[in-house]
Amino acid sequence: MRAAVFHDRHDVRVEDVPAPKIGPGEVLLRPFFCGICGTDLHEYAFGPIVIPTEPHALTGAKAPQVFGHEFSARVVEIGSDVDSVSVGDRVSVMPLITCGKCYYCRRGLNHLCVVMACTGLSWGGGGISELVAVQEQQVSVLPDSVSDVQGALIEPAAVAAYGVDCTGLRAGDTILITGAGPIGALSALYAHASGASRIIVSEPNEKRRKLIEAFGIAEVLDPTQQDIPAAVRALTGGIGVDAAAECSGHQLGLTAALESVRSGGTVAQVGLHVKPATIDPMAMANKDLTLVGTWCYPVYDWPRIIALVASGRYPVEKVVSEIIDVENIVVDGFDRLLDPHGDAQKLLVRVGGATTP
Repeated sequence: MRAAVFHDRHDVRVEDVPAPKIGPGEVLLRPFFCGICGTDLHEYAFGPIVIPTEPHALTGAKAPQVFGHEFSARVVEIGSDVDSVSVGDRVSVMPLITCGKCYYCRRGLNHLCVVMACTGLSWGGGGISELVAVQEQQVSVLPDSVSDVQGALIEPAAVAAYGVDCTGLRAGDTILITGAGPIGALSALYAHASGASRIIVSEPNEKRRKLIEAFGIAEVLDPTQQDIPAAVRALTGGIGVDAAAECSGHQLGLTAALESVRSGGTVAQVGLHVKPATIDPMAMANKDLTLVGTWCYPVYDWPRIIALVASGRYPVEKVVSEIIDVENIVVDGFDRLLDPHGDAQKLLVRVGGATTP
């Protein structure tokens, strides 16, 4: 079968690989669409980082690794003891694989599992392939009201939702989102679904600003032309926002977020930094601020996110800028997404099972 395989830095190949077989408690899937995540981009540009070069402690997987952990699929075969899904079901995949035994797993914090693996990064398969085997607990059935495209976006939508939730945002609150990449865009949509009274987005890329403006839910600022904390104060009566979700993974975004929240406010660090950043602890103390890190999402959140998408209140499909073919994934996908001045926002890869759009 055909699959997009990571071999090394700047070495992703679409090639033939053996089709997977399933064991007890596993499900064989035919993916529809799969997103290219920021983590995938980091692996392509700087890796291997997360992808193991020695057998993973939990799964035994190592490079070469089939890419893809944001995907929707159809069930084509089920293993023994599988009873929560049936052949023919459409599903979205929660890609984290955890031990269930460590300190964190036993306390319901499976996303912090000390030996956690991930489909498409440290598992014997990924979503950018014609077939992939996953564990039964990883799949959630999609209702008819959720499309295959939306189903492929549940994973990044869950990242964004967790980040916004960690700010403590309540209905009626104001929020700043720094960075309007896919996670920042989804964070704006989730904040709107959660009842934010004012959403402000800071983004230097003109094309991304236009995308957010088209949502009709946020005031969009250009940090290359505006002093973001000053602009935020002007929009909030001199007070600042109640919360901020830092989605840029950049020092300037983090500084702007910390300087833009009101006293007693909370900043959630959602975007991943690839190098250390600095903060001013005295400034945080003077304003009694909270800075909270976020990692992935609660592994049990899929049914809630799917239900919110199904309700129409979380229109995740709006972040998709293009759907590309798997055979062109390097040039049309990875290389374009790494261009800081490019026009790509959120790209989905059309995989073997996809027929529409």
